[in-house]
Amino acid sequence: MWPVDFSLEGYKAVFHTPSVWIGFRNSLFYTIAGTLINILVTMIAAYGLARPDLPGRNGIMLFFTFTMFFSGGMITGYMLVRSLHILNTIWAMLIPGALGVYNLIIARTFIESNIPTELLEAAQMDGCSDIRFFASIVLPLSKAVIAVLVLFYGVSHWNSYFNAMIYLNDKELYPLTIYLKEILMASQIDPSTVADPELQNQIARMAAVIKYALIVVSMIPILILYPFIQKYFVKGVMIGSVKG
Repeated sequence: MWPVDFSLEGYKAVFHTPSVWIGFRNSLFYTIAGTLINILVTMIAAYGLARPDLPGRNGIMLFFTFTMFFSGGMITGYMLVRSLHILNTIWAMLIPGALGVYNLIIARTFIESNIPTELLEAAQMDGCSDIRFFASIVLPLSKAVIAVLVLFYGVSHWNSYFNAMIYLNDKELYPLTIYLKEILMASQIDPSTVADPELQNQIARMAAVIKYALIVVSMIPILILYPFIQKYFVKGVMIGSVKG
């Protein structure tokens, strides 16, 4: 029940590695900038699809939903990123995943369920434009679902590593997850190659300490973010679950 041989050697090994700080900086940037882009694109699309007067909105929604089940694959995605000339740039981490269809459905359902059409009609009678209505009324009334989307998109960006492995070659652009993987692989030394049993135990123990220190380090930003938005989480996720 009580810690045995308490030590901070694992954290010292992690934070004394310069690449960890580079990864922290990059991951924070990708998470903040990527989440802002995600929220903006998702809410704009959700508001448009929630409007009953949008021509062909069911067909557009079907087009979005189709991409949840069928995609072009990794090779075509790489060719698209290369043709856009954003390969090995920060935009390769931000643009390809700018819109999540599942989150779009959540946001659209929220707007349809909580922002009545009569509110739009009243605003239009007062001369309010669509952009003004979206910015001044829809967004302030959508704080709950925006908080949920921030959590979903933020965690996704923070844990993202696959896009970085495919699209990035410059180590100065690597997120923290890539650096943590490299550190973890470098610390994995086969104890059986060492003859001294005591040294074997020390190597195995140090590898385990570094591994768990990396887990804690990678969780810290999300643990800091979650308490500020947890009160909106249940409300936002349950949007549209009950129909009357």
